[in-house]
Amino acid sequence: MWPEWWEWDLELSPHVWKRMDDRAFTELDLRGMLEAATGYHKDIVPGRWVIEAKRGRNPWEIIVEPDESLKLLVVITAYPA
Repeated sequence: MWPEWWEWDLELSPHVWKRMDDRAFTELDLRGMLEAATGYHKDIVPGRWVIEAKRGRNPWEIIVEPDESLKLLVVITAYPA
């Protein structure tokens, strides 16, 4: 079962925008990975979560941080696992 913040609107951090260029993926790719995500777990940084996803056949991890005050799910970064 996904947590409440999973349904919140997304906000993309400046860091993830840079990583899109570096890692050759788009916002559409990112949203597709999130829609098809298979699981999640706590990140090593308190308050952040690792979303388990795939891009094509390759596993990816997407780091998110729920912003409780604004009810936004902030995407921090994404990378091949």
